[in-house]
Amino acid sequence: MRPDLALLCDWIRPGSRILDLGCGDGALLSYLAEHRQVSGYGLEVDEDKVARCIKAGANVIQADLDDGLRDFDSGSFDYVVMNLALQALQRPDDAVTEILRVGRIGIVTFPNFGHWRVRAALAAGRMPVTPSLPDRWYDSPNIHLCTVDDFEDLCRQRGWRIIARRLLDRSHHEGARIRLAPNLFCEIALYMLQAPEPSA
Repeated sequence: MRPDLALLCDWIRPGSRILDLGCGDGALLSYLAEHRQVSGYGLEVDEDKVARCIKAGANVIQADLDDGLRDFDSGSFDYVVMNLALQALQRPDDAVTEILRVGRIGIVTFPNFGHWRVRAALAAGRMPVTPSLPDRWYDSPNIHLCTVDDFEDLCRQRGWRIIARRLLDRSHHEGARIRLAPNLFCEIALYMLQAPEPSA
């Protein structure tokens, strides 16, 4: 289990229902089922990864996240997780809205485009290649990169409540530098969100 996923798992209550968006090979779902007794599904578009999920015993539905979550009723899950996929979507803002409709709590993680390594590459006239953004510009799935500040601005605009956040360096640690200047030193951001309270 990757260290960032282990931190994410700490946020999941045992026995919960979970929807894992862009679930890859199902490792997170399998781990949570074994160690937290969760139930639920993963959504994955890649056929090879879907096959690996099935082999691992994870419940998976082949689906494109850009098509939304219209097949799921509001409040169907305790948690909806999107791990390092937000920046690859056509409309990440709509995706988070749907996450918070379908799940009581949303957990979203993304690479921080404000990190100093990214800034240094851009200042040198190059698209960044970093541990958290390893793809070259021509084969990257990322189309809507954002910074920690950008994401928190969006949360304020939409009224999404930030219940918790973990801001990590490339070794998946937190530290004094990140606490001092999160948008400059964080490489991977993890957020736990809730939808705004309905108006009376």
